[in-house]
Amino acid sequence: MKKLLLQTFTWWNNSTMGTSFALWRFGKRVGEDELGNVYYEAGMSSYGLPKRWVVYKGYAEASAIPPGWHGWMHHRTNVPPTQENYVPKEWQKPHRANPTGSPQAYRPPGSISAGGERPRVTGDYDAWTPGN
Repeated sequence: MKKLLLQTFTWWNNSTMGTSFALWRFGKRVGEDELGNVYYEAGMSSYGLPKRWVVYKGYAEASAIPPGWHGWMHHRTNVPPTQENYVPKEWQKPHRANPTGSPQAYRPPGSISAGGERPRVTGDYDAWTPGN
């Protein structure tokens, strides 16, 4: 029952019933990435390009799409990474999703979120006060 309610009312958690039906009816599974996201393709859109979907594993977060799949999703290439030998360049870092809003987000020293205290101001800054 919980799964049915989640599929009916939440678009950010896996796929809705409408999306699941469209994928079942028209979609062709193209592949899956290392994060567990599943990619689909269907007939032509009004722009003359094939429609492409991703069903995220867990919450929908666009930055969770690895670079190879991102290129395929945005029609930069017609060959999905599962059908080619996609090897990242040696200078490329491993992909990671945007951590903003999560415990892994960057918190500079002195920010409220990081805890602690802001470093004391040296002589290069004067705080503004009304009337000055």
